[in-house]
Amino acid sequence: MARAAIRAELAEVASGLFRSKGFEKVTINDLAAAAGVSRSTFLRYVGSKEEAVLSAFDAHGERAADALRARPADEDDWTALRRALDVVIAYHRRDPVSALATTRLVRNTPALRARLLEKQNGWRPELAQALAERPGDDPRPTPLALSVKAAAALGCLNIALDHWTASDGRPDLTALLDEAFAALAG
Repeated sequence: MARAAIRAELAEVASGLFRSKGFEKVTINDLAAAAGVSRSTFLRYVGSKEEAVLSAFDAHGERAADALRARPADEDDWTALRRALDVVIAYHRRDPVSALATTRLVRNTPALRARLLEKQNGWRPELAQALAERPGDDPRPTPLALSVKAAAALGCLNIALDHWTASDGRPDLTALLDEAFAALAG
């Protein structure tokens, strides 16, 4: 089995255990036992309890940056950023029940929330670089301005996800993200 598949399988076992018992109450040993592997095997593939949950989000920054580069040249940066985040929304649409449970777990667990924000802080330079590479007005905005746009976009994403999670996934996440972006566009 490929490394990524094993990692995904271990993450799935971990997520189920975290949802049923709570993140804080589950140990690495509990996770390894539930997955039927040794502690060292679990850690070799997953690395930590936090990564067992958050590894699902690893590729979001790169995918969003790639989507941003692929947006039409005549689209303004803010619209392009909004549309590029559709790749993140797609993750939540594929399995909304599981995504809601995972998002709730992350939002309600300080260690996970902090680690996700740290990951997203790593996405910001990727998004800013993708913005810089897009054709557009000459002169292009400064690196600082591009970083601010990327950070604002990620802030909109997080606020939309917070509202979606607090509402038990009932509102349309795309509409919430659109609303968040519109609040800053004016």
